[in-house]
Amino acid sequence: MTTHIGAKPGEIAETVLLPGDPYRARWAAQTFLDRPRLVNEVRGMLGFTGTWKGNPVTIHGTGMGMPSLSIYVNELIREYGAKTLIRIGSAGGMQPQVKVRDVVLAMTASTLSTPSRGIFREVNFAPSADFGLLANAYAAAMARDVPVHAGGIYSSDVFYDERPDLNEQMQRHGILCVEMETAELYTLAARHHARALSILTISDHLLTQESLPSDERERSFGDMVEIALTAAFA
Repeated sequence: MTTHIGAKPGEIAETVLLPGDPYRARWAAQTFLDRPRLVNEVRGMLGFTGTWKGNPVTIHGTGMGMPSLSIYVNELIREYGAKTLIRIGSAGGMQPQVKVRDVVLAMTASTLSTPSRGIFREVNFAPSADFGLLANAYAAAMARDVPVHAGGIYSSDVFYDERPDLNEQMQRHGILCVEMETAELYTLAARHHARALSILTISDHLLTQESLPSDERERSFGDMVEIALTAAFA
């Protein structure tokens, strides 16, 4: 039991899927895991542990943004022994070839700032995904005939952006999409020698202003969860 996670020792699996929304964690656990049980509800941040094809899996919310994710990932790795952490989240498309409903696998995550930035001082550390997880996820997406892109993404530390010029530079340099958590996840995984990957569903698009209707989100997000589980245990 930690400050923010009430699970008992042994109740968190070594493989953890990380949606930002705690209610999405509940939906994913009830939909994809066998015998899911609630292991955390401190501050309303829900975590569930069950099995997928006999493999123990925890699905735990992280909240919005890198500071919130940093708290949960630190505790999951350092106190509960999590070794494989896969973010399953939504993102905004930034390239014309990346369509709403597509899946993006984040190879790298550019950012202005993370909670870990002070450690590196003048160094611009480049956080990246675990290659084995990324390769497994790409193969799983192709096998499911899910449109998938692999490349660099942008982890923003604000939701209501006041820097259109920065978005333009990200687009100019081939950044596929924007979200708010991956850069810190990859940095913490590198620090603690864990495996990490972000699998993202494009829910809206900065260029076209298209947005995924709420009634279609579960079906699209379901592909992402299946890809994540397959990648973890391939």
